[in-house]
Amino acid sequence: MTHYVFPPPAIASVPVVGRAERFPVHRIYCVGRNYAEHAKEMGFTGREPPFFFLKPADAVLAVPADETGALPYPSLTANLHHEVELVVALGRGGSNIRAADALQHVFGYAVGLDMTRRDQQNEMKKQGRPWSIGKAFEHSAPIAPITPAEQVSDLAQAAIWLQVNGAQRQRSQISQMIWNIAETIEHLSAAWTLQPGDLIYTGTPEGVGAVLRGDVIECAVDGLTPLRVHVV
Repeated sequence: MTHYVFPPPAIASVPVVGRAERFPVHRIYCVGRNYAEHAKEMGFTGREPPFFFLKPADAVLAVPADETGALPYPSLTANLHHEVELVVALGRGGSNIRAADALQHVFGYAVGLDMTRRDQQNEMKKQGRPWSIGKAFEHSAPIAPITPAEQVSDLAQAAIWLQVNGAQRQRSQISQMIWNIAETIEHLSAAWTLQPGDLIYTGTPEGVGAVLRGDVIECAVDGLTPLRVHVV
């Protein structure tokens, strides 16, 4: 029996639609600027090679179906931004996975939020420093239950949208991603050995903006369980 100097933390996990078992989270990979219109609003254009950043597994804020999650407003920011994203949950790992084979590694899909301390991120960009303080804080990765891949159809044509207090902020289609799911997995697996339990936040469409304490964020991708959080 292995003994530890203190009890290890619980494994971060996400509910799965229609199943009692939960999805254990290994790593969280995020794709930067993966919708052309969002790239433009952030001051960039064109189909640049994909780039990635990570959040810790325990940044996950798993919200059960038909519930509203409590999202704590983080410290050190006065400009907390919402970014709705399609999340890909991997059930098989590997390295140097070909795009043609990539979808065989997908366990399922979910709706997620990449919450961002935008002021902190912008300051790090100016200084040429890593974005971790802007992206990788506690509760920065809210996520709805994962729908198994075999229950999802025509995802490429699905709408993705977000509302704050009932007013629409973001709306696009998954087909507008610059790098599709299979291509993203191919690129990721060339740099890291992917593992079962990895989550890939695939990027956000245009319309990102700030939220305040008391705001309610609702977001969805057609065919998946929607996500609702209350900023507290």
